[in-house]
Amino acid sequence: MNLVTLMYLVASICFIQALKGLSHPTTSRLGNVFGMVGMAIAILTTIAMIINLVNQELYFKVFIWICLSLLIGGTIGIFLTKNIEMTKMPELVALMHSMTGLASVAIAIAIISEPNAFSISLNGLIPIWNRFELFAGTFIGAVTFSGSIIAFGKLSGSYKFRLFSSKPVIFKNQHLINLILACGIIILGVYFILNQSWIPFLCMMIGSFLLGVLMIIPIGGADMPVLVSMLNSYSGWAAAGIGFSLNNPMLIISGSLVGSSGAILSYIMCKAMNRSFLNVVLGGFGSTNEYSKENSIGENRSVKSGSPEDVAFLMSNAESVTIIPGYGLAVSRAQHSLKELADRLSKKGIRVKYAIHTVAGRMPGHMNVLLAEAEVSYDQVFEMEEINSEFSQTDVALVLGANDVVNPAAKNDPASPIAGMPILEAYKARTVIVNKRSMATGYSALENELFYMDNTMMVFGDSKKVIEEMIKFID
Repeated sequence: MNLVTLMYLVASICFIQALKGLSHPTTSRLGNVFGMVGMAIAILTTIAMIINLVNQELYFKVFIWICLSLLIGGTIGIFLTKNIEMTKMPELVALMHSMTGLASVAIAIAIISEPNAFSISLNGLIPIWNRFELFAGTFIGAVTFSGSIIAFGKLSGSYKFRLFSSKPVIFKNQHLINLILACGIIILGVYFILNQSWIPFLCMMIGSFLLGVLMIIPIGGADMPVLVSMLNSYSGWAAAGIGFSLNNPMLIISGSLVGSSGAILSYIMCKAMNRSFLNVVLGGFGSTNEYSKENSIGENRSVKSGSPEDVAFLMSNAESVTIIPGYGLAVSRAQHSLKELADRLSKKGIRVKYAIHTVAGRMPGHMNVLLAEAEVSYDQVFEMEEINSEFSQTDVALVLGANDVVNPAAKNDPASPIAGMPILEAYKARTVIVNKRSMATGYSALENELFYMDNTMMVFGDSKKVIEEMIKFID
């Protein structure tokens, strides 16, 4: 058992190093390596411990079941990750969170069904502190599962079919219903803790699944980046709760790391989107803002539009160009063409930088991964806080598929739903080039004041095709 504890400690150190590595793009690959090594150690140690605990005649049967489970899960994981596109990554992450939550619920059911098999039974009864842990793990796990499924459905709008509307679903007395349901779940949980009865446990579990749905449906597409990181945190706490029941230090440590890091990331995301962290935790955040159509700035207004050749001319004669990538760039898979464009500008002696907003794209770090895939130098990539002060000295700001993260309404219109949200201040550049397929709004469903400013030129079309046309006109 001491060897098991030692190996779990080594795995935990690897997980901590993985989080440290993933905190910066330059060390992210090493962080991934640490994470994979830590998980491999944890899995192998757990398998060895399980086999050592079973009767000798069951060795082969247990070993076959473990290998079969690893084969099925590993095959599915490899297939998904090798075939998933960058634009579909948020959906994959949401689906993985749902599986973590469901696994916590399944383990809790197994423990209650056969407590003797987990060595936590005392005369057929589960100790009361273990029942509390089972309640907590089941509650959080069920909310995480159903909430993640709804998130997956809302994010699936990029598919040919849509599972759920990405718009907030609001109904009368929504928060009151959620509060009543949550109180009912807690009462059932207390009854289960005191009596170890199946009926209150199953009712509590069903109520938790329902609460997860009701908490997530009021959340709109604009808040999806925060939602994804928050569900990540929930899945970690669910795993930690079950880890206490199993007396498994590895599950407790890894779950706590995921839960705390997800919560910290959610807090950072909330600050970047000017959202209330408490509302994120409770659900339904960002769903009560009202914005009159009279405030819409897009009615009966015209924009200046140009061609890729016009943009190429402007950038070729500039001293500095700042590129702002958004989800439209990811959809068109134009990162490699963008890298070629930036290289051509750099060869002409033009300073090229990339400006990244915390919530650009559909999940945290989406744009950073996209640029890393095209082997863009990390030295050229800057976060919002680092580069905002430079826009007033920038000759050309090239906005590719971004919308809400460059909307000046966040700073200039107190009545706007995104008022107070930190943005990339592209509007301060001498010339702003915005590439979009159309004048469609972003996730917040707001018109973008930037499109109508005197220093802005719109270039309509698919990002990849537009960039490739630009490259042709740059010597």
